[in-house]
Order: sequence, then structure tokens, then C-alpha cells
Amino acid sequence: MRDLLKAAFAARNPLLTPQTNALRLVDGDGDGFPGVVLEAFADRWLVSTDGGRFPEGFEREDLPVYWKRLDQHQKEAPVHVSGPPADAPFLIRENSAAFEISFQSGYSQGIFLDQRDNRAEVRRRLGQGMRLLNTFAYTGAFSVAAALGGAETTTLDLSQPYLDWAKRNFSHNDLDPAGHHFCKGDTFHWLRRFAKQGRTFDAIVLDPPTFSRDEKGKVFRVESDYGELVSLALSCLEKGGWLLCCTNCRKLSHFEFERQISNASTKRLQLRRSEMPDDFTGEPYLKSVWVQA
Repeated sequence: MRDLLKAAFAARNPLLTPQTNALRLVDGDGDGFPGVVLEAFADRWLVSTDGGRFPEGFEREDLPVYWKRLDQHQKEAPVHVSGPPADAPFLIRENSAAFEISFQSGYSQGIFLDQRDNRAEVRRRLGQGMRLLNTFAYTGAFSVAAALGGAETTTLDLSQPYLDWAKRNFSHNDLDPAGHHFCKGDTFHWLRRFAKQGRTFDAIVLDPPTFSRDEKGKVFRVESDYGELVSLALSCLEKGGWLLCCTNCRKLSHFEFERQISNASTKRLQLRRSEMPDDFTGEPYLKSVWVQA
């Protein structure tokens, strides 16, 4: 086990830099640890397991170690296992950007590390005067990336606490939230509203939850409804603009996902698949497709 851990850490060592200190250090089967994931957040460890026992060999006395169980019916915040506690929110760095993380915020800690390369590409592709719409935005990491590239951003989420968190992420990067837009509510509602207003964007990020229900009780399932989401987004897209379409739905194959995207438009769309970051060596569950309209 010790040798497997050393090998996993050695493989990630080139990815740990002063600009990026948040990585997946162990990725389950990909590193010889079935059902175990270890993520580093600025010298704080988060161990996630499929089973009900904390794995041996992952305790540390010199840094905070927290444990999140993935097999819970009630999704709970990670619990402290060893080392000094990390009781307050703290900052990590990703490609020189700062993001606020909390182990007390609930089941999700503030950022999804599997989107690191996609955020970097969003930042590269968007410049001064361009407009990004970030839907299902969570804590606004894609918005921050785009704003650092010079774009004007609109951050959309159902949760006001997450929108407030997104604003703090802007401030952590010396970006003025007042120069950007934050919208609370249902993505489908806002896309229809933007289309009716004639409001368009140069780029739109679509990374919805696998399953959700709006305030009127309407159910959204990625397996059957992603195409409708793409169609609405295309109605708000500037000519020559692009979409980033993502899902972590394991039930949906890459082929079926791309078929839904293609069928959402009567025009031919150019699709390009994006791979997961190099520290994700296990199952390639995240499907990311860049769509040029």
C-alpha cells in the first residue's frame, strides 16, 4: 500500500506548482485503491470512500485529514479524522486563481477539481469585451476563470448562498463583482427569458446536475433532457459563439451525450471532446464537449 501511495504521489508531483495546489492525489482503481479517492486542497486532505470504513494508511498528524462517505443516503459534510482541524474556509490556488474551500459547507467543498483543464481553456478563449453565461454555476469557478481572461460574466444558480460564495471568489481574485451579473433562479427559466429579451452571449457553460426538480415540480434528467437545455442555450448564443457541455452522468455514454447535443439544432454543430485532467486516472466519468455553433 505504501508503494502504491508513493507511486500515485510521484505521478502527480509535476502537477503541483505554486500556481496549482489542489489536485486528486489518488483516483480509485486508477491508482490501485478501489473505492478510495484522495484530494489535496492546499495541504489539507479529503478522503472519499464508497465503503463505511476509513482506509488504512491515509491518516496524517501534520496536516488536516477529512473523510467523506459516498455511500450515505443523506449526503453529509466530511468529518475530521486526523491532524489539526480545518474549521474555517480557506483558499486554494488553481492556475494562479484563488478559490474559497470549506469542509463545513456540506457534501460539496466549493470546487470540482475535474473541471480544472476546462476552466483553463475558458480563460484562454475569452477576452476583453466577450460575454460568458455560466449556468448551474455553483460557486462560480468558470465565471472567475472567464473574468480573469477579461470577459463580462453572468453567473446563474438556484442558490443565493452559492451566488454569494461566487461573489467572494471574484473578490479573492481582485475582481469586482459589481462589474458582473449574478442571477438567482432556474436555468431553463432564465434561458427563455434571455432569448425573449434578445440577450446573447459569446460563450455558455452547461454543467447541470444529473437530476433536478424545479420550483414547479418539473423533473430534469440528463439522460433524456440535455438536448432541450442545449436548444435553449443555442437560442441565446451569439453568432460564432460556443458552448461547453458537460455531464458526470455515468448512465450516459459519450455517443448518446453527443447525439443529444447534435440533435438539439437543425444546423450542423462542430463538436470536440475534452479529456479529464491527468490526475484523474480512474473511470473517465466526466463528459465534456466543446460545441461551435
